[in-house]
Amino acid sequence: MSKDRIGFIGAGLMGHGMAKNLVEKGFQLTVLAHRNRAPIDDLIRRGAGEAATPREIAGKSDVVFLCVTSSTQVEEIILGRDGLMAGGREGLIICDCSTADPSSTLRLGDRLQEQGIALADAPLGGTPAGAEAGQLSAMVGADPAVFARLKPAIEAWATKIVHIGPLGSGHKMKLLNNFLSLGYGALYAEALTLGEKVGLSPKDFDRVIRGSRMDCGFYQTFMGWVIDENPNAHQFTLANAYKDMRYVAAMGDDSGMANPLANAVKSSYALAVSSGEGERYVPMLTDVIGQLAGVAKSDK
Repeated sequence: MSKDRIGFIGAGLMGHGMAKNLVEKGFQLTVLAHRNRAPIDDLIRRGAGEAATPREIAGKSDVVFLCVTSSTQVEEIILGRDGLMAGGREGLIICDCSTADPSSTLRLGDRLQEQGIALADAPLGGTPAGAEAGQLSAMVGADPAVFARLKPAIEAWATKIVHIGPLGSGHKMKLLNNFLSLGYGALYAEALTLGEKVGLSPKDFDRVIRGSRMDCGFYQTFMGWVIDENPNAHQFTLANAYKDMRYVAAMGDDSGMANPLANAVKSSYALAVSSGEGERYVPMLTDVIGQLAGVAKSDK
């Protein structure tokens, strides 16, 4: 059976590795032009084609993956004047790998269904290094028949694939996943700062936590900045973290549930963004909380 033609929009930190694995594993790939030429030119050297607009990509693809920042971008890519919907046809599948607002995803699904286009959500678990290695995880929301079509392409870049349920399920699960991980980030930042206020250094903290039941992969990459000052140990911006926690809060509001912990976590990232630190990475929240508490980085 011939492989679906793949379109890819969003070849950034995560998307480049995903797209690279697709083209290297034999899929005919078309990527969207972008002002950041380095990842696009690399994919073209590997055999990908390039399109100028989402509309053009839709015409050249059977499946289009999106890996962008927010629901606002997803809506523009799909519904815009030169968007995927304008160039799509019956049978096209759009798979949104972003961390998005589930209510937006469901509305888009209804719009696209009117034109015979299927929407699925497959947000990601993992790191840019995992994306390059083809070892991400995917939590998929899709109709069973759509999932069956998508699975071979997702297998090109993911080693763990969980079909959660219908459209929107993946985005809901991803928000819960990020609530946990970003909650860890807020806890670590506050605990490390409190430790310093009472005379315990980050290295003291790490000697106890590392290797204990409280250790995990997220902790290790987070501490890659705190201990080793590796700026790329955990590449996820504070602005994206704040956006994701706003989506978590909105999901809680839509469900009618009070979620005080999620709102407290959201406030930690709001502090970072309002301080002008939004483009720094999540472990650097420790610096923001430390500065507010009067703990200078030079003291660490």
